[in-house]
Amino acid sequence: MDADHPRYDEARKVWNGMIDRRPALIAQCTGVADVRSSVKFAREHDLGVAVRGGGHNVAGTAVCDDGMVIDLSLMKGMRVDSRRCTAQAQPGLLWGEFDRETQTFGLACPGGIVTHTGIAGLTLGGGFGWLQRKYGLTCDNLLSADVVTADGQFLTISDTEHPDLFWGIRGGGGNFGIVTSFEYRLHPVGPQVLAGVLVHPAESAREVLQFYRDYISEVPDELSVFVAMRKAPPAPWMPENIHGSPVVILAVCYAGPSMEEGELILRPLRAFGEPLVDLIRPTAYTAHQGFFDASVHHGLHYYWKSHYMPSLTDDAIEVLATTAWNMRSPGSYSLLFQLGGAIGKVNEGDTAFSGRAARHAITLDGVWSDAEGPDDTEWVRDYLAALQPFSTGGVYVNFLGDEGRDRVKASYGAEKYDRLVALKNKYDPTNFFRLNQNIEPTV
Repeated sequence: MDADHPRYDEARKVWNGMIDRRPALIAQCTGVADVRSSVKFAREHDLGVAVRGGGHNVAGTAVCDDGMVIDLSLMKGMRVDSRRCTAQAQPGLLWGEFDRETQTFGLACPGGIVTHTGIAGLTLGGGFGWLQRKYGLTCDNLLSADVVTADGQFLTISDTEHPDLFWGIRGGGGNFGIVTSFEYRLHPVGPQVLAGVLVHPAESAREVLQFYRDYISEVPDELSVFVAMRKAPPAPWMPENIHGSPVVILAVCYAGPSMEEGELILRPLRAFGEPLVDLIRPTAYTAHQGFFDASVHHGLHYYWKSHYMPSLTDDAIEVLATTAWNMRSPGSYSLLFQLGGAIGKVNEGDTAFSGRAARHAITLDGVWSDAEGPDDTEWVRDYLAALQPFSTGGVYVNFLGDEGRDRVKASYGAEKYDRLVALKNKYDPTNFFRLNQNIEPTV
């Protein structure tokens, strides 16, 4: 479709409302033949290409000005093999749709913090999720993929077929081709997990974060605890008298062998301090996946920065406690991800994803409702600078905005970045796939 099509404006929208781009053409693909034809057409007409799966990337790389969007959002086919514990899934699926199918069989793959993240972009960048400490990143559970390359070839790739390309797509993003099908390893999960939130007032932040740091150093891999620092949203589960108040939210997911064991593991966390809210309880895994959807819904303006961090020091905690609530917009927040566990048990060189030794990833998220603001870009930048001394120097590529080549390189490190450049030289020497967190070829 082009700009005259009645559905053009809807089709060009992405999750981040800050992104307002107008492609010349949008090709809404329904299968591999459409993808290959679109790649051929774009090459013949020298069009820049953006590839859209779920459209959830904060940088808005799923849409472009003047070029072609190869839109995969209609490709939602999926098949679960419960005997082999695998799933074949097309790139237009969102995690909520994926989880609905796998949970029918009591299975899951690590992926997504909310249900409306697309499976494709998350997997290609690495893939953080509630199950990551137990079962690894999404890309660690990728068994094979079908890929259309820049020259229109169709390749099935795995550890044994085109293993160099398979290494590259597990963390290297959309630099090397368009994935038309993913094969994932699944794990027994649910149908219920022990999950929910604890909410503390911001004035207790130092003590809560110090306890959190010490507590998570000894918990089993079955438990993930993420920390959100924000103003209390007007959510139905949040007491009305604290709406708009600065709070620390501990978001918990235990996916271990029994609820009783989980209750024992979580008892010290729940007993610490005087939480304003304790909603930790047996919960359907799919319900927990959707618990935070309302906080990050489509069309808001999002401006993000991010760091990897080692274990929290008292000085880092002091920065968090004094900076996290200086935002102007009530929708802005920072989110601290607990890493470790199975993530660090994969050798750093086994995939293109980088950052396995980090203990945390933090996102600093300016969020406001429309172009009139209040704009929190300055708060995010100041916050990032204040945390810089506590960064590992790296960053998760899926958390990057439009930040340039140096930040992309920092997300991989020099040695791994050079390996990715060599792969780009082999599979996309003209940089056909360049509207992304780009690995530039040198040939």
